[in-house]
Amino acid sequence: MAERSERSDRSDRSDRSDRSELREAKERRERREPRERRERLDTPRDNRRQLVRRPAYDSDAFGVFAEQFARFMGTATFLIYMTLFVVLWVAYNALAPQGAQWDGYPFIFLTLMLSLQASYAAPLILLAQNRQERRDKVIAEQDRQANARAHADMEFLAREVASLRMAVGEVATRDYVRSELRSLLAELDDRVAEAANRIADGRDTSHGAAEDHPAPPTS
Repeated sequence: MAERSERSDRSDRSDRSDRSELREAKERRERREPRERRERLDTPRDNRRQLVRRPAYDSDAFGVFAEQFARFMGTATFLIYMTLFVVLWVAYNALAPQGAQWDGYPFIFLTLMLSLQASYAAPLILLAQNRQERRDKVIAEQDRQANARAHADMEFLAREVASLRMAVGEVATRDYVRSELRSLLAELDDRVAEAANRIADGRDTSHGAAEDHPAPPTS
Protein backbone atom coordinates (compact mmCIF):
# COMPACT_ATOMS: atom_id res chain seq x y z
CA MET A 1 0.00 0.00 0.00
CA ALA A 2 2.85 2.37 0.84
CA GLU A 3 4.48 1.69 -2.50
CA ARG A 4 1.22 2.39 -4.32
CA SER A 5 0.76 5.68 -2.51
CA GLU A 6 4.34 6.68 -3.32
CA ARG A 7 3.79 5.82 -6.98
CA SER A 8 0.58 7.86 -7.07
CA ASP A 9 2.37 10.82 -5.44
CA ARG A 10 5.16 10.60 -7.99
CA SER A 11 2.70 10.47 -10.87
CA ASP A 12 0.81 13.49 -9.47
CA ARG A 13 4.04 15.43 -9.12
CA SER A 14 5.09 14.57 -12.65
CA ASP A 15 1.70 15.64 -14.00
CA ARG A 16 1.90 18.91 -12.12
CA SER A 17 5.40 19.58 -13.37
CA ASP A 18 4.32 18.82 -16.96
CA ARG A 19 1.38 21.17 -16.66
CA SER A 20 3.53 23.94 -15.23
CA GLU A 21 6.07 23.49 -18.03
CA LEU A 22 3.34 23.63 -20.66
CA ARG A 23 1.90 26.76 -19.08
CA GLU A 24 5.30 28.46 -18.99
CA ALA A 25 5.98 27.51 -22.61
CA LYS A 26 2.63 28.94 -23.65
CA GLU A 27 3.33 32.19 -21.81
CA ARG A 28 6.75 32.49 -23.43
CA ARG A 29 5.19 31.87 -26.84
CA GLU A 30 2.56 34.53 -26.23
CA ARG A 31 5.25 37.00 -25.18
CA ARG A 32 7.37 36.17 -28.21
CA GLU A 33 4.59 36.47 -30.81
CA PRO A 34 3.93 40.23 -30.50
CA ARG A 35 7.66 40.90 -30.67
CA GLU A 36 8.00 38.80 -33.81
CA ARG A 37 5.02 40.56 -35.34
CA ARG A 38 6.59 43.96 -34.64
CA GLU A 39 9.94 42.83 -36.03
CA ARG A 40 8.46 41.53 -39.30
CA LEU A 41 8.65 44.05 -42.14
CA ASP A 42 5.75 42.64 -44.17
CA THR A 43 3.27 43.14 -41.31
CA PRO A 44 1.82 46.65 -40.97
CA ARG A 45 1.65 48.24 -37.58
CA ASP A 46 -1.67 48.28 -35.81
CA ASN A 47 -1.16 51.36 -33.67
CA ARG A 48 -1.74 54.20 -36.14
CA ARG A 49 -2.68 57.58 -34.87
CA GLN A 50 -4.99 59.74 -36.91
CA LEU A 51 -4.08 63.40 -37.15
CA VAL A 52 -7.70 64.42 -37.53
CA ARG A 53 -10.35 62.33 -35.86
CA ARG A 54 -13.30 61.47 -37.94
CA PRO A 55 -16.67 62.51 -36.54
CA ALA A 56 -18.58 59.60 -35.06
CA TYR A 57 -22.26 59.33 -35.90
CA ASP A 58 -24.99 56.76 -36.06
CA SER A 59 -25.35 55.84 -39.71
CA ASP A 60 -28.72 54.17 -39.19
CA ALA A 61 -30.21 57.20 -37.45
CA PHE A 62 -28.82 59.53 -40.12
CA GLY A 63 -30.15 57.24 -42.85
CA VAL A 64 -33.60 57.21 -41.25
CA PHE A 65 -33.55 61.02 -41.09
CA ALA A 66 -32.53 61.18 -44.76
CA GLU A 67 -35.35 58.86 -45.75
CA GLN A 68 -37.91 60.85 -43.76
CA PHE A 69 -36.66 64.11 -45.28
CA ALA A 70 -36.72 62.72 -48.82
CA ARG A 71 -40.17 61.25 -48.23
CA PHE A 72 -41.44 64.61 -46.94
CA MET A 73 -39.95 66.49 -49.92
CA GLY A 74 -41.87 64.22 -52.27
CA THR A 75 -45.25 65.20 -50.85
CA ALA A 76 -47.70 67.95 -51.79
CA THR A 77 -47.44 69.43 -48.30
CA PHE A 78 -43.79 70.36 -48.82
CA LEU A 79 -44.60 71.97 -52.18
CA ILE A 80 -47.42 74.02 -50.65
CA TYR A 81 -45.26 75.18 -47.72
CA MET A 82 -42.36 76.03 -50.03
CA THR A 83 -44.62 77.96 -52.39
CA LEU A 84 -46.16 79.95 -49.52
CA PHE A 85 -42.71 80.73 -48.14
CA VAL A 86 -41.41 81.99 -51.48
CA VAL A 87 -44.57 84.02 -52.19
CA LEU A 88 -44.51 85.69 -48.77
CA TRP A 89 -40.79 86.40 -49.07
CA VAL A 90 -41.12 87.98 -52.50
CA ALA A 91 -44.31 89.90 -51.59
CA TYR A 92 -42.85 91.36 -48.42
CA ASN A 93 -39.56 92.37 -49.98
CA ALA A 94 -41.39 93.87 -52.96
CA LEU A 95 -44.18 95.73 -51.14
CA ALA A 96 -42.51 96.68 -47.85
CA PRO A 97 -40.89 100.09 -47.39
CA GLN A 98 -37.35 100.54 -48.56
CA GLY A 99 -35.85 100.51 -45.08
CA ALA A 100 -37.78 97.39 -43.94
CA GLN A 101 -36.69 95.22 -46.85
CA TRP A 102 -33.86 92.77 -46.09
CA ASP A 103 -33.73 91.14 -49.54
CA GLY A 104 -34.71 93.45 -52.34
CA TYR A 105 -35.02 92.67 -56.00
CA PRO A 106 -33.52 90.44 -57.52
CA PHE A 107 -33.85 88.50 -54.22
CA ILE A 108 -30.27 87.25 -54.03
CA PHE A 109 -30.59 85.99 -50.45
CA LEU A 110 -33.65 83.92 -51.36
CA THR A 111 -31.78 82.44 -54.33
CA LEU A 112 -28.87 81.56 -52.05
CA MET A 113 -31.18 79.85 -49.54
CA LEU A 114 -32.86 77.83 -52.27
CA SER A 115 -29.47 76.82 -53.70
CA LEU A 116 -28.28 75.68 -50.26
CA GLN A 117 -31.47 73.74 -49.77
CA ALA A 118 -31.05 72.03 -53.14
CA SER A 119 -27.37 71.28 -52.45
CA TYR A 120 -28.26 69.56 -49.17
CA ALA A 121 -31.44 67.93 -50.44
CA ALA A 122 -29.75 66.14 -53.34
CA PRO A 123 -27.29 64.10 -51.19
CA LEU A 124 -30.01 63.26 -48.69
CA ILE A 125 -32.24 62.01 -51.49
CA LEU A 126 -29.36 59.97 -52.94
CA LEU A 127 -28.65 58.49 -49.51
CA ALA A 128 -32.31 57.54 -49.11
CA GLN A 129 -32.27 55.99 -52.59
CA ASN A 130 -29.14 54.00 -51.78
CA ARG A 131 -30.71 52.65 -48.60
CA GLN A 132 -33.87 51.78 -50.49
CA GLU A 133 -31.78 50.08 -53.17
CA ARG A 134 -30.01 47.97 -50.55
CA ARG A 135 -33.33 47.01 -49.05
CA ASP A 136 -34.65 46.13 -52.49
CA LYS A 137 -31.60 43.94 -53.07
CA VAL A 138 -32.19 42.11 -49.79
CA ILE A 139 -35.88 41.68 -50.58
CA ALA A 140 -35.06 40.50 -54.11
CA GLU A 141 -32.59 37.96 -52.73
CA GLN A 142 -35.18 36.70 -50.26
CA ASP A 143 -37.76 36.48 -53.05
CA ARG A 144 -35.27 34.60 -55.21
CA GLN A 145 -34.59 32.11 -52.43
CA ALA A 146 -38.34 31.73 -51.81
CA ASN A 147 -38.94 31.18 -55.53
CA ALA A 148 -36.14 28.61 -55.65
CA ARG A 149 -37.66 26.75 -52.70
CA ALA A 150 -41.11 26.93 -54.27
CA HIS A 151 -39.72 25.65 -57.59
CA ALA A 152 -38.00 22.76 -55.81
CA ASP A 153 -41.23 21.96 -53.94
CA MET A 154 -43.20 22.05 -57.20
CA GLU A 155 -40.74 19.69 -58.86
CA PHE A 156 -40.96 17.34 -55.89
CA LEU A 157 -44.76 17.42 -55.97
CA ALA A 158 -44.75 16.83 -59.74
CA ARG A 159 -42.53 13.78 -59.30
CA GLU A 160 -44.78 12.51 -56.51
CA VAL A 161 -47.90 13.00 -58.65
CA ALA A 162 -46.25 11.18 -61.54
CA SER A 163 -45.30 8.29 -59.27
CA LEU A 164 -48.84 8.19 -57.91
CA ARG A 165 -50.24 8.09 -61.43
CA MET A 166 -47.97 5.21 -62.32
CA ALA A 167 -48.98 3.39 -59.14
CA VAL A 168 -52.68 4.03 -59.76
CA GLY A 169 -52.32 2.84 -63.34
CA GLU A 170 -51.16 -0.53 -62.06
CA VAL A 171 -54.05 -0.82 -59.58
CA ALA A 172 -57.26 -2.58 -60.70
CA THR A 173 -60.19 -0.24 -61.21
CA ARG A 174 -63.72 -0.83 -59.98
CA ASP A 175 -65.10 -1.57 -63.44
CA TYR A 176 -62.31 -4.06 -64.10
CA VAL A 177 -63.01 -5.84 -60.80
CA ARG A 178 -66.73 -5.94 -61.57
CA SER A 179 -66.15 -7.41 -65.02
CA GLU A 180 -63.82 -10.05 -63.59
CA LEU A 181 -66.32 -10.94 -60.89
CA ARG A 182 -69.09 -11.21 -63.46
CA SER A 183 -67.00 -13.51 -65.63
CA LEU A 184 -66.17 -15.63 -62.56
CA LEU A 185 -69.83 -15.80 -61.59
CA ALA A 186 -70.79 -16.80 -65.11
CA GLU A 187 -68.11 -19.49 -65.08
CA LEU A 188 -69.30 -20.76 -61.71
CA ASP A 189 -72.91 -20.83 -62.94
CA ASP A 190 -71.82 -22.86 -65.96
CA ARG A 191 -69.92 -25.29 -63.80
CA VAL A 192 -72.83 -25.63 -61.38
CA ALA A 193 -75.19 -26.24 -64.28
CA GLU A 194 -72.84 -28.87 -65.74
CA ALA A 195 -72.53 -30.56 -62.36
CA ALA A 196 -76.30 -30.57 -61.95
CA ASN A 197 -76.75 -32.05 -65.42
CA ARG A 198 -74.21 -34.75 -64.68
CA ILE A 199 -75.93 -35.60 -61.43
CA ALA A 200 -79.30 -35.75 -63.18
CA ASP A 201 -77.90 -37.93 -65.96
CA GLY A 202 -76.32 -40.26 -63.41
CA ARG A 203 -79.60 -40.66 -61.57
CA ASP A 204 -81.46 -41.37 -64.80
CA THR A 205 -78.98 -44.03 -65.87
CA SER A 206 -79.01 -45.73 -62.49
CA HIS A 207 -82.82 -45.77 -62.40
CA GLY A 208 -83.02 -47.30 -65.91
CA ALA A 209 -80.47 -50.00 -65.01
CA ALA A 210 -82.51 -50.89 -61.98
CA GLU A 211 -85.63 -51.37 -64.09
CA ASP A 212 -83.84 -53.52 -66.66
CA HIS A 213 -82.33 -55.82 -64.05
CA PRO A 214 -84.84 -56.46 -61.27
CA ALA A 215 -83.56 -57.62 -57.97
CA PRO A 216 -83.71 -61.46 -57.30
CA PRO A 217 -86.46 -62.67 -55.02
CA THR A 218 -85.60 -63.25 -51.45
CA SER A 219 -86.12 -66.67 -49.89
